[in-house]
Amino acid sequence: MAELLNEEKVTEVLGRLPDWRYEHDALVRTATLASFPDAIRVVNRVAEVAENDNHHPDIDIRYRTLTFRCTTHSAGGVTEADVSLAEEIDGIIDALS
Repeated sequence: MAELLNEEKVTEVLGRLPDWRYEHDALVRTATLASFPDAIRVVNRVAEVAENDNHHPDIDIRYRTLTFRCTTHSAGGVTEADVSLAEEIDGIIDALS
């Protein structure tokens, strides 16, 4: 089973991920894209990465606003896999927005 990050490590991670917050045992980011098609392009690319990594975020789609929640459900909180996925999501948003 993946090892949970402690509070100190999560705080350190958030220092590197300024668009993310820690909420209910997950890393959470909300991003507003220029259009609905742009938002769906981001979701599709995140889906490809997540499937390849076999680690999937929860995604809420509200028109052109996306909210990503990265948590390792089987571990009950944030692990290094969530940090890695959050970093990948940032790169995708930067590249496609």
